[in-house]
Amino acid sequence: MQGIAKTLVIDDDLQHRHDLSVILSFVGEQHEAVSTNEVENPLWERAWGACLLGKISSNKSLKKILDYLRIHNHIPVIALSDHARDLAGLPNYVGELELPLNYGQLADALRHCQEFLGKRTFQVPQIGRKNMLFRSMVGRSESISQVRHLIEQVASTDASVLILGESGTGKEVVARNVHYHSSRRDGPFVPVNCGAIPPDLLESELFGHEKGAFTGAIASRKGRFELADGGTLFLDEIGDMPMPMQVKLLRVLQERCFERVGGNATIKTNVRIIAATHRNLDAMIHENTFREDLYYRLNVFPIEMPALRERIEDTPLLLQELLARMEAEGAKLIHFTPRAITSLMEHDWPGNVRELANLVERLIILYPGEMVDVNHLPMKYRYSHLPDFQPEENFLSTEDQERAALADMFASSYEEPEEMSGLNDLPPEGVNLKEMLAELEVEMICQALEAQMGVVARAADMLGMRRTTLVEKMRKYGLNKEDLR
Repeated sequence: MQGIAKTLVIDDDLQHRHDLSVILSFVGEQHEAVSTNEVENPLWERAWGACLLGKISSNKSLKKILDYLRIHNHIPVIALSDHARDLAGLPNYVGELELPLNYGQLADALRHCQEFLGKRTFQVPQIGRKNMLFRSMVGRSESISQVRHLIEQVASTDASVLILGESGTGKEVVARNVHYHSSRRDGPFVPVNCGAIPPDLLESELFGHEKGAFTGAIASRKGRFELADGGTLFLDEIGDMPMPMQVKLLRVLQERCFERVGGNATIKTNVRIIAATHRNLDAMIHENTFREDLYYRLNVFPIEMPALRERIEDTPLLLQELLARMEAEGAKLIHFTPRAITSLMEHDWPGNVRELANLVERLIILYPGEMVDVNHLPMKYRYSHLPDFQPEENFLSTEDQERAALADMFASSYEEPEEMSGLNDLPPEGVNLKEMLAELEVEMICQALEAQMGVVARAADMLGMRRTTLVEKMRKYGLNKEDLR
């Protein structure tokens, strides 16, 4: 039952906590055992595969734990019989364990926790807006809500809009929303990336040219201003526009007219200008690389698009939207486990929403139609505490591990007869430790085989040993799976 995440054991009884820890160690379950006094916020930020709730000292401590479990309801919870009623209303309550613990029962409970993590996808609320275009600006954070509010305020006007923000935050999405919510929505939306066009061709691209205006101009051609007539012209990466073109753009914004390259006819323009940049235009003005007068012409109504790390709580909604788009394009839908999303929400996202979209596309290619957990994410997106992998040869031998675990269990007082309650209570005449360990080992092997309907490979997995090791032990003790009771 070894998973990629640990089991969290919460128990205020020191001896009981020790006993649970020993048993989990024996079945190969990675775990951490703590008291309620050690349970604080940082503990819940780790990727737990299950939470086993044992004896709690007070109602106040129990309420504290229940409050944490309600908040972190992606962690499956197993209760001992004392707390089954308290946990019954939690969506992450998997079931209860009765004392004394039975290995088959424990294995089933842990398997149910793994199924809970595998089947339960991260559910996120839907955004119910009348205009479906806003689905491209999903999020419930205060910053993205403010952006939507600003768009609604300015869309009905013809004011120039300057969109600021880091690369990949979705500045063109904002520009398209402004256009489609305006009275110009029936007109064209024409984007042009000022940084992607060579400076000597940018003027022709924006204003057009006449036949023979330069070498290669074999016919007249309309520019982006003419193509956007009656609609919106989106000047992306305006900070990359060379200074000579800034002067010509300023004149067009002031006069609302222009001439094609190589032409004399004045052409009037009726476009709305929306510009965007990831650069600091104020600093560029001081460095004399951007015209101050053009800046004030463009910056009539600024909208700042927040970085993804500033609205990290929107990550689940963004994932849902990106997956919906991919599915509409024919991709096989993947599902993220809660702890995978928790890990993604800890990333800094220097590439913002574009980086997130690229990651989703990559995962769909790698794991089509599958469940994506923390260990499926690229290493730089893994922020959960996962157990380190060690090659098998670095381990102690299987028999050495079993002997150590059995010795620890024998030393405990957990649900054992009085004469076997601990090493401190050995009878004066002593015991035959070898025989007692052998009897205990036989009993555990039989329980594992019974729990797995006689399937040796599964029983070996439950006992944390190789199949060949279990076969050898069965031969040593004369066990036959057909003879099981």
